[in-house]
Amino acid sequence: MNNLQETWVYLSASPLFHLTLTLVAFQAASWLFERGGRNPLLNPVLGAVLIVVAVLVATGTDYGTYFEGAQFVHFLLGPATVSLAIPLYRQWHRVRASALAITVSLLCGSLTAIVSAVLVTRALGGGSEILASIAPKSVTAPVAMAIAEELGGLPSLTAVLVIVTGILGAMFGPLLLDLARIRGWPARGLAIGTASHGIGTARALQVNETAGAFAGLAMGLNALATALLLPILWHLVF
Repeated sequence: MNNLQETWVYLSASPLFHLTLTLVAFQAASWLFERGGRNPLLNPVLGAVLIVVAVLVATGTDYGTYFEGAQFVHFLLGPATVSLAIPLYRQWHRVRASALAITVSLLCGSLTAIVSAVLVTRALGGGSEILASIAPKSVTAPVAMAIAEELGGLPSLTAVLVIVTGILGAMFGPLLLDLARIRGWPARGLAIGTASHGIGTARALQVNETAGAFAGLAMGLNALATALLLPILWHLVF
């Protein structure tokens, strides 16, 4: 029993353990997703998060210790994002043909995401700090956190809201698009990428390459549009 406890103490202090935990958790969640017929409610990201959090809470491990191992996966986030250019390149002829429609839809989507979040939060009594934290929730995390900090929000809260938005968009976005009878893959991809950034884009890529390409495009352009529009709107209103 003492040897087992000593082994656990050694493993829990090793960055390799937390890297392995992250990969195993995602594989387990992905397996459950596939076994469940790719049910959106069994989103692999959500499943992996729940498994990792359960292990960290059960073992009393703080986030800093966990991130020492998980930072290797975090590093790969950059190359993974850049690789979205590959499906986008394959669909470039469609992007050029729909440039005006893409521009209009992105501007409308970006403004809707900002305004709806601010109005709902304000109606529920949220202060300016909370408003600044939630306004960029539909933008990829690094950009959203930078915007929130500039506006006087809490970057840590923004990061949580971004992840929650992405997971909810990946889970319920396709269902809402079906209910709205939006069938075209480019339109579905643009909607999911604009509303739920990287996590939604990953979901779109699982379903259809064209949807994934347009979701990746929307994710990048929405980050740019929000970074430009939100500070202007914020200073006009507040």
